[in-house]
This record gives sequence, C-alpha cells and structure tokens, in this order.
Amino acid sequence: MQLELLSCLPLKTTRYPPLLFVHGAYSAAWCWEKYFLPYFAKQGYPSYALSLRGHGASAGHAQLPFASLANYVADVQHIIQHLPQPPILIGHSMGGLIVQKYMASGHPYQAIVLMASVPPTGLWLSSFYLSITSPTLWWQLGLIQNISLKFTTPFLARKLLFSETMPDHLILDYLNLTQNESQRAIMDMFGLDLPQQKPPHFNSPILILGAAQDALFPRPLIEQTASIYDQKPLILPNLAHLMMLDLNWQTAADTIINWLHNHLK
Repeated sequence: MQLELLSCLPLKTTRYPPLLFVHGAYSAAWCWEKYFLPYFAKQGYPSYALSLRGHGASAGHAQLPFASLANYVADVQHIIQHLPQPPILIGHSMGGLIVQKYMASGHPYQAIVLMASVPPTGLWLSSFYLSITSPTLWWQLGLIQNISLKFTTPFLARKLLFSETMPDHLILDYLNLTQNESQRAIMDMFGLDLPQQKPPHFNSPILILGAAQDALFPRPLIEQTASIYDQKPLILPNLAHLMMLDLNWQTAADTIINWLHNHLK
C-alpha cells in the first residue's frame, strides 16, 4: 500500500538515529510538518512522519472505515523497513497506542516517546472521566467520533484539544485539515485490540509526556500509563492535547530533545 511519508533531513551528516512521528486520530502527517519536522531536523535528527492508510495522501481512503489498529501497526512496520536504521518512535494520542502495539510486537526500534497517548488500557477511562468532568465535551466528542472534527466549533475544539490562549483562526485552520477516522480503530481502542501491557523483558528507553490542559488524557491517565511501564511521566505546563500544534509547541519539542540527548549518549 502506498503511504505518504514526509521528511525533513539535517543539512549535515549526523550521528543521530532517525525519528518517526506517528499521528493520532482524525489527523495525518501534516500535523508534524509545520513545527516538529523542521525543528528536530535542525537539531540534527533525520525526521519522518507517515500518514497511516486512509489518511492524508496515503492510499486506502475507501477502506478507511474498516482499518484496524493492527493495520496501522503494519503501516508503521512497512515504513521502518525502508529507513536506514531502526528509528526512535514518537506517537501522539492514537499514534501513541499504535507505537505501544508496535513495541509489544517485538519489531526493532531504538526508543519510544508517547505524547498525550491513549493508555494501554484503552479509551474507557478517558471517556468516563470526560463524561463526569465535562458532559458537554463528552457529548461533543461522541459526535466527532461518529462524524468529523470539522463539525465542531473553535470554542469546543479549544476545550478539547488546545490551550486556553490558542487563537480561533489557527484552530479553524487545523480543523479544516482534519478528516474522518476508522470506526474499527476506535472500537479497537475501546477494547477490541489493545496492546499487551508491558511486554516481557521490556527495558527500552521510554518517555511519557502529558499536557497540563489536556481534557482527553489528563494527569491521572498519563500517570496510569507511566506506572504500567515503571516510568515517571512529565506533565508539561501551558499545553493541551495537540501539543505539537499548540502555541507552546517548543516546550514539548525541547523536552523530547533533552531526553534524547540524555539517552543517546
């Protein structure tokens, strides 16, 4: 299957391994293109972002409603086979769960970064938490899952996805780039096909990031994910769920870069 792969490479030869960014639901590789790909390449990291099947410019849009998380993991594996060496995998939201499933499968990689990731236990706790803390947002999220992010308003999108200071015009720009998501993949995330929690002999470097203003995966859920992998999470201030597109995106990027430098010595 033909998959879209965006890349941004350092100007000089580098000793750093490649980074492969995996997007979340309703999105595609474009979410990494504005800030993260050029910023990480400038720091010396060959940077790649794929669009999963049925997303962005990848093939498979007609079959998208039936695409499973296992299919998405296969897409990641396919791209990695064509990289010069096993990458550091950076997954956001649904992409974080895909990365966890890839990790549990035993395929090669060098390190893992989870950004506002779906927990390995799935979406049930997130949905329950949102229904209690913000019933209006929970109802809106149900509409999004069955229709499209494009049908929400900047006000509600800010509450769900962005920090409080995010301007309306930027939110609208990003909403216009979103698309439908596979209902099969959403069902998988609710329990049909979750990753093995903490694969046997797990000892890989892993960074788990949360956002202080994330309505979808707040601190307790990020801490739950971290506890499963015996890690301490980093909860970043002044950021919300779509931290790679938020106004303070560089806080997330620099946190990842500092962690990579410490773990790649």
